[in-house]
Amino acid sequence: MSPRKPRAERAVPGERPPHAAPAPPIETQAPPAPPTAPLQLQGLVWMTAGERNFGGPGRIALLEHIGTWGSITRAAKAAQLSYKAAWDAIDTMNTLAGEPLVQRLTGGKGGGGTRLTPRGLQLVVNYRRLEAEHRRFVEHLSRQASGLADDYLLLRSMTMKTSARNQFLGRVVRIEPGAVNDLIELDIGAPQPLVALLTRESTQSLGLQIGTEAFALIKASSIILLCADDDDAAYKVNATTAATPSRARFSARNCLSGTIMRITPGAVNAEVVLQLSGSASLAAIITQQSCTDMQLAVGQRASALFKASSVIVGVSG
Repeated sequence: MSPRKPRAERAVPGERPPHAAPAPPIETQAPPAPPTAPLQLQGLVWMTAGERNFGGPGRIALLEHIGTWGSITRAAKAAQLSYKAAWDAIDTMNTLAGEPLVQRLTGGKGGGGTRLTPRGLQLVVNYRRLEAEHRRFVEHLSRQASGLADDYLLLRSMTMKTSARNQFLGRVVRIEPGAVNDLIELDIGAPQPLVALLTRESTQSLGLQIGTEAFALIKASSIILLCADDDDAAYKVNATTAATPSRARFSARNCLSGTIMRITPGAVNAEVVLQLSGSASLAAIITQQSCTDMQLAVGQRASALFKASSVIVGVSG
């Protein structure tokens, strides 16, 4: 039976960009962030035989060094591998290829050495051809990557799994430092920014600064709903402001306005979903009794009130 031939695969490398260095302690509000660098795509070519890794850039480079130096010791050093690791890689490639790629020589003036077999030379040449084609392919994708960075962040947020009912993707627009805690404001596309209370250590470990892309999580059970009575003139209702008592004061920093778009009743609790500006929505869990007492109905204007300490902030990567 002839050995299974390795097949080349395109592997666009990790979707995890390198972590940015932690931001230094914030003394004042940071200046506006510089324009975001355009997204660039990169990729590597790996070869597999079945489910086993045949080789990638590192192993091909090892073969090239062997062809250049004629010595496993010198090739391993050039490839920054131990002598044993180099031979382990060669043994694996020889086994998967079904024939030797590297041949050990004995005797001679230099006491022997190693060289690539014709099959090994052919593998290196073919890999470099595939790599060149792959590079042109990735460069072609990069030229069409306009707007891809925003879509990438959206896809990351869409695939994120969390128990929090409400997820918002935004950008840091303001940081108010404190001795222990920092107030972080996120622009989520709503008329009001989202305010989160984080420890100074969390701000630094997340690398938050003006312009940083971040997501906010709010549990539906942390939200208090405010709604206007028809007979209460103290409530204001217009296109951008929900029913909010003009003379009332609250300690909660967040108050998002919206229109009730869905009510899901339950035996104990009810879920009320507000349509915010644009396509964003926010869900609140309240008791069924409260839902009945407030006479909530679809189409009614309402406000969602929640504390800054109820907002969980995270970053991708």
